[in-house]
Amino acid sequence: MISIVETLVAFAIVFGILVFVHEFGHFFMGKLVGMRIEVFSWGYGRRLVGIKKGETDYRISLIPMGGYVKFSGEDAFEEPSKLDTRDFMAKKRWQRFLVLVMGSVMNIILALVLMAIINMVGVNVPAYQDQVPVIGWIEPDSPAQKAGLLPGDKIVMINNQAVKTWSDVNLVISSRPERTLMLKIERQGKVKQVPLTTESRTRYQMGYAGFFGQILTQVAMVEPGSPAEKAGLQPGDVILAINDEPVYFYRFVEVIQKNPEVPLKFLVQRGKDKLELIVTPRREGDVGKIGVMQTPQSILKKYPPGAAFIQSIKENARLAFLVVNFIKDLITGEASARQLGGPIEIANFSYAAFRMGFLAMMSWIALISLQLGIINLFPIPILDGGQILVLMVEGIIRRDLSPKVKQVIMQIGFAMFIFILVFAILNDVVKRLPHGWESLLPW
Repeated sequence: MISIVETLVAFAIVFGILVFVHEFGHFFMGKLVGMRIEVFSWGYGRRLVGIKKGETDYRISLIPMGGYVKFSGEDAFEEPSKLDTRDFMAKKRWQRFLVLVMGSVMNIILALVLMAIINMVGVNVPAYQDQVPVIGWIEPDSPAQKAGLLPGDKIVMINNQAVKTWSDVNLVISSRPERTLMLKIERQGKVKQVPLTTESRTRYQMGYAGFFGQILTQVAMVEPGSPAEKAGLQPGDVILAINDEPVYFYRFVEVIQKNPEVPLKFLVQRGKDKLELIVTPRREGDVGKIGVMQTPQSILKKYPPGAAFIQSIKENARLAFLVVNFIKDLITGEASARQLGGPIEIANFSYAAFRMGFLAMMSWIALISLQLGIINLFPIPILDGGQILVLMVEGIIRRDLSPKVKQVIMQIGFAMFIFILVFAILNDVVKRLPHGWESLLPW
């Protein structure tokens, strides 16, 4: 019960911030161009609470699935000369365009600012993410092994798309479950093409290949009185090699367990220094243990203010491209609909971020804000993008569309909105069912 309440609180915080920022964009620009604003609402439907200040009713409404700003005269179809000069439809098209687009602009600005703050504060991230995608370990019986890939192979392209880092590789693979991908790799100076068929993992149907980078092991914690402490290992040490051979994160525990009571020579990176330490695993049953908690090597990413904002622009531009690319893959069938997240998933991830701390919460809000800003510009009639498209069409033909046409467009848009909302909620539910959508079929 407590976790449900905390989940709802986390969702309310995230959603509340996103909706407020988005609607404030419309509100601010509307005021700037001299429009009269009748309602500023968080949520849709019946008014629950609020305050009337001046000509605007600031309210919280019944259905917490968005929000809106209601401008006077926004549904009017009279000639502009017959309208009040502060009505929405009395304004020039470029003014209405600015009002409509400013919601998404504010969401994108929020993402840029939050990511810049995170970059200035600094966060620990896995070191391998920005490394060249050279395979360090392959899971037995995985798609990568079946495809004939080997440790040391460098991944150059996937489906004719260049990949420069492991972050690029992971994003391409994860968004294409159960798909045959063509990999271009470099092996011992030669380039070859390798077909690889991904698997689907987790209830989100994330693509999985089974190869991993040359991920080094970092000591997170040392048990008092353990062989590791006696040998001089310290938290933060990075294990470069054992007995002069590189041992990446996925094999580290295996090597230790196979060598009980056998002295092992560790090559360790500690700050700028490299040290050699002899660690003898103690025997526990049939396996060896040295008494450490290990994690993949991480690095602190921290930037001065100017560089932090430039880095934020780069990161958000990359994520924006991924959002658009994912929608394209979704339409063409390359990506799975189960990778979409609706209100339930957003609430769950909000709760997870909430528990991870303030920076994690900021990062999650930035990600969702960017996605909201982009998706809201899509040409779906009820979204801002649909209304912007109508304005562009009217600008091209140099006259307003008829009231009947606009009414039909809005009805289509409303139907699409309801369909998408219901699908998103059902999609979240079926992820938790044993057989997905098939669980809803009566036969």
